Amino acid sequence: MKHKMSLFAFGNATSLFLLMSFTICVIFDLTLPEHAMYTVWLKLLPGFTWISWQSFFLGAAESYAYGWYIALIWVPLYNYFGHKVKCSKE
Repeated sequence: MKHKMSLFAFGNATSLFLLMSFTICVIFDLTLPEHAMYTVWLKLLPGFTWISWQSFFLGAAESYAYGWYIALIWVPLYNYFGHKVKCSKE
């Protein structure tokens, strides 16, 4: 069994997940302002302010970039340790 994970697939999947989560949260905050969580985004996304189109697109781009940041660390670690486990079983 091969343990190799695709960096491209994992990077895009994670980035799109974070982008969709960000978009859903912004819609939620606009729909139910009494339960707004935008203060969290202000701390996590540099330059993000509540709310303008420019700020939304900046937050979306940063969310996507965070997905690639996770992928660039996670996938090589997974592939390295997956290979080690495979070699030790043989």
